[in-house]
Order: sequence, then C-alpha cells, then structure tokens
Amino acid sequence: MGQRLKDKVAVITGGVSGMALGTVEMFVAEGAKVVVADIQADKGPAIEKRFPGNVFFSQCDIRSEDDIARTVALAEEKFGGLDILFHAAARNEHPQGVTDITTEAWDDGQANLLRSHVMCVKHAVPAMKKRGKGSIILTSSVSCNNLSPASAVTYVVCKGAVLYLGRWAAFELAKDRIRVNVIVPGAFPTSIWGNSVDAAPEVADLMPKYLDEMMAAWQPFPKNGEWSDIAYAATYLASDESAFVTGTNLPVDGGLSLYRPPASKDYILGHLQTAKEKAEAELEAARTRP
Repeated sequence: MGQRLKDKVAVITGGVSGMALGTVEMFVAEGAKVVVADIQADKGPAIEKRFPGNVFFSQCDIRSEDDIARTVALAEEKFGGLDILFHAAARNEHPQGVTDITTEAWDDGQANLLRSHVMCVKHAVPAMKKRGKGSIILTSSVSCNNLSPASAVTYVVCKGAVLYLGRWAAFELAKDRIRVNVIVPGAFPTSIWGNSVDAAPEVADLMPKYLDEMMAAWQPFPKNGEWSDIAYAATYLASDESAFVTGTNLPVDGGLSLYRPPASKDYILGHLQTAKEKAEAELEAARTRP
C-alpha cells in the first residue's frame, strides 16, 4: 500500500465488521487516521488494539443524531479534524412487504437506512468546511435498481432514496469543495444476511463464509464480491485522485445492475438457512472443543 490518504482523518460507520472493516484496514494502510463508529461496543477495544494510535472507536447507534454528532466531534478531538466520512453501517431487520409494514417498523428502518445518511452529511459538513474540502461517501444497494424477492420494502425504498440524497448533497455542497458520492454494492457475503433468517449476531458473523456459492450465481461476473472491492472503491473516492468526481453512483456489483439471474425467494432463503445452520454448527463445535 502507498500513502494515498496520508494526513487525512476519516469516520467510517459499521467499521468493526464486513465491508466497512475491510475499508478501515485499507484506509489505515494508506495513511489515514480513522474513527470507527459502530453499535457493537464489545468489538471496539479489539479494533483499537489492532491499530494502535491510528483508530479510535466510537459506540454509535446510527439512528441517534446525538451519537453521530458525538462521533464527528471525536474525530476532531482525537485526530484534529475530518476529511472523509464513509457511511457504511446498515441493518435490514424489517422484512415486511408494503401491505403489512407497520408504522413502527417503517420508522425504525427509515431511521437506520435513510435518516442516518442525512445526519451523517449534516454533521460532517461543518468539520469539513474547516479543512476547506472533504469527501463524503454514502452507501446504497443494487437492490433498489434490480429488485429481488429477498428484499424488503423499507430497505429498497430507503436505499433508493440514498441515491438521490447523494446527488442533492453533491449539488448543494460543491461550492464548499465537499464531494459526495454513493457506492452501490451488489451481492456481498456479509453478516447483514443473518437478519433474513433470524440468526443470532454471533451466528450472522460466521455466515458469510458459507454464502459464496449463492453470491457467485447472482450476477454476470461469476464470483462473489469481496470486502476489498468496496475498500478499493472507497479509497479512490476518499483520495485526491477523485478530486473532480462528485454526484456519482458507483456500482461495485459484478454486473448485477445489468442482469440478475432469476431466483425465487424460497431458493434464496434456503441458502441462507443452510448457511445459518452451518454457522451454528461451527459455533457449537468451537464451544465444545476441549
């Protein structure tokens, strides 16, 4: 790795696992200081220990504006400012369709999947203005462009709105030399899939390794997405190499936005259930190992 992010300070949400953790690793390797914001407080000490002096952990529920504001303030306090915000955290906990969604489920899902993006932009901007420029990277999903029977109305609608939020914010903030772009991931084996089969958090963390076959069959390019694919895209958008790039939606999806091979909801849930069972068996074996 080089020093493409030397002297830059970043906030990355959801950074203790999955694609966001891969981005933390690459950002640090490229010279950045990173505040990792995540609701999983139990994983905070480990990531700080892994990157001593380069990473600071902030327990953050992205549904809370106060938590987001406090996280940005920590970047300024611990590392002297803010140059990059990558909002990657998300939960997909409400599988209802449009005819049975409850008000409570909609409000919680919207707070997680859309309002959090608005609040991240809102609170990142003042800190970036002090630097004279900045890069904000939001995260949508190919599921809002290429519908899947495994998706849910809250997730699809909110992730679709993120695309337009990114365009509006890029337009509004261009005068301040703050760039806003949206990464649009395709099929990636991450722990978020555990929500679809009610997997416990520790089981969901182990499921991705058992999802490669399903993911590889989901798009024209015959392999599953890897965390480094998102990390490379985020590093480009965070670096000065993309200094003239704003208002874009960058698919990182193996061509899934072009074509999704047909798959029934039962087929998808069957694969997820199998992955859950394998992860549960692995966890049980680890617990009983002498």
